[in-house]
Amino acid sequence: MTENLVMKIFRSHLVEGTLKQGSDIGLRVDETLLQDATGTMAALQFEAMGIPKVKAKRAFAFVDHNMLQTGFQNADDHRFLQTFSNKYGLYFSKPGNGICHQVYLERFARPGVILLGADSHTPNAGATGMIAIGAGGLDVAVAMAGMPYYTKMPAIVQVKLTGRLRPWVASKDIMLELLRRLTVKGGVGKIFEFGGDGVKTLSVPERATIANLGAELGATTSIFPSDARVLEYFRLQGRQKDYKPLSADTDAEYDEVIEIALDKLIPMVARPSMPDKVVPVTEEQGKEVRQVCIGSCNNSSYDDLMLVGALLKGRKVHPDVSLTITPGSKQVFEMIAASGALQHMISAGARILEAACGPCIGMGQAPPSGSVSIRTMNRNFLGRSGTPDDRVYLASPYVATASALKGRIYDPRKLGPKPPVVKKTKSFIIDDSNVIKPSAKPEKVVVEKGPNIKPLPLRGELEDAISSVVLIKVGDNITTDHIMPAGARVLPFRSNIPAIADFVFFNIDPEFPKRAKASGGGIIVGGSNYGQGSSREHAALAPMFLGVKAVLAKSYARIHRSNLINFGILPLIIKDQDAFDSIEQGDTIVIENIREHIKIDDRINVSIKNKNKTIEVYLDTNQRERKILLSGGLLNMIKQEA
Repeated sequence: MTENLVMKIFRSHLVEGTLKQGSDIGLRVDETLLQDATGTMAALQFEAMGIPKVKAKRAFAFVDHNMLQTGFQNADDHRFLQTFSNKYGLYFSKPGNGICHQVYLERFARPGVILLGADSHTPNAGATGMIAIGAGGLDVAVAMAGMPYYTKMPAIVQVKLTGRLRPWVASKDIMLELLRRLTVKGGVGKIFEFGGDGVKTLSVPERATIANLGAELGATTSIFPSDARVLEYFRLQGRQKDYKPLSADTDAEYDEVIEIALDKLIPMVARPSMPDKVVPVTEEQGKEVRQVCIGSCNNSSYDDLMLVGALLKGRKVHPDVSLTITPGSKQVFEMIAASGALQHMISAGARILEAACGPCIGMGQAPPSGSVSIRTMNRNFLGRSGTPDDRVYLASPYVATASALKGRIYDPRKLGPKPPVVKKTKSFIIDDSNVIKPSAKPEKVVVEKGPNIKPLPLRGELEDAISSVVLIKVGDNITTDHIMPAGARVLPFRSNIPAIADFVFFNIDPEFPKRAKASGGGIIVGGSNYGQGSSREHAALAPMFLGVKAVLAKSYARIHRSNLINFGILPLIIKDQDAFDSIEQGDTIVIENIREHIKIDDRINVSIKNKNKTIEVYLDTNQRERKILLSGGLLNMIKQEA
């Protein structure tokens, strides 16, 4: 029997269910990943389970998001994560060691492994032939406890790459092309497996750029074969022992095949303010640019920044542009310094930021009001940068650097027939001293919790009847940034749910928290793809704290739907457009016999009491999800079973 790469890895990790598209499956998780924006809450959840040590083969905690220490909160949480890791058996990557996805790719990724990470861009590691899936923090905490990860078996889509990229066209343009074709909803319920002769032309960093951006399609994950290019990368990292060849069988079958001719692609950009608003750079060229940001977990590799350094050598950044460059890791930082590329960047007028998420998560470098910012990052949701009326474009390092030099959106092909040739390195600088191993005497470690860390809020068992007001009605593609904003003002409260709850829907309706508290909770109504974007479970946990009992939406993003269920919020589906149109903010929604409906039927009648109208909604859940909802959340269910 011939199998594709995904099926091979899934079959070797399957603990429950059958590998049939749409079926419920449970997978054994080898490794887990936390970062400091989501990790503190996951750590508290793991502690609440009462398990003395992580049971995953390897577990990691990284500090890379909340690096701006304007108060005690972030520094306290870093100490909490380090002492928690010390005690419970996680490897801890210190602040300054780099962005979790870049560091994991460099030092820990291995073919054939399943990684579950509390970050939506965890699929970055799929560049090395492994399954890397982003999930909510509670799902990751459960995997740390040795329990399976449950999901629906995705459709497996082969993206067949042919030919070779032309000069000035980057691997980012491959993903922008997919986003242009499929939209931000086009990957929901799917895994993208890259194949074809064109794959051989792409290095591991180029593949990581693609796998990382698969999250913007809504995909479960993306994966490349483990081949000679992966072995080459591992050798440079001094860990060829971690390599093994792994690829799809000849004539393997897929649920869908998409073909992309690499030699037909041209430089592209994603217009504000959604990653799928993709057009050729020629359609936007000439627009004035005020800021360019290169880096984040996308396009911050050694290869990327060596290219940027070569393009900046002997040139100056345009007087009206602020150019920032973010190395993805301490290793990248040291390498570009040793090579001389860092000097070219500084001499050109670039601002060098620390190896952290930085501008991508809205942690500094907010652009001027109403101005164009070109970023090599993965998301350009409105206001995510920290500027409410931002105009953020996503682009490759070629387009970003050319635009920084010219002061306007610029087609890099005008810079010359070919980009400068960057000399390949023969090895990387290896220094893992900033990765702290867990303590050999965990019983002596005291977990340090600062005053900003508050007890984990839980709700009781699910009510049998709900009578609640519609607190807000929103449209399609509402992101977790809309629900629970990121940035320097909000993220320091990630381990303090009572405080962070005051920011729910802040950028859409600042009165939402006050209204929810006054009403004793309520219901949210949303359109299609509700909750896309980050794995941030705070977008479910904080509304739960405010008393939100249910969300009524046309469809949900995968991770957010799981997070809603994990915290006991009903993710109800409205299939009828007239029914959706009939609901307004302020309506009173009544749902009766909820527990009985959850046990026996997915169809639920909902009454709009003030309009004397009844509509039908659906709860598309499996038996395990029903049990979680009836328990009032996943942690409640685990405690009951224990």
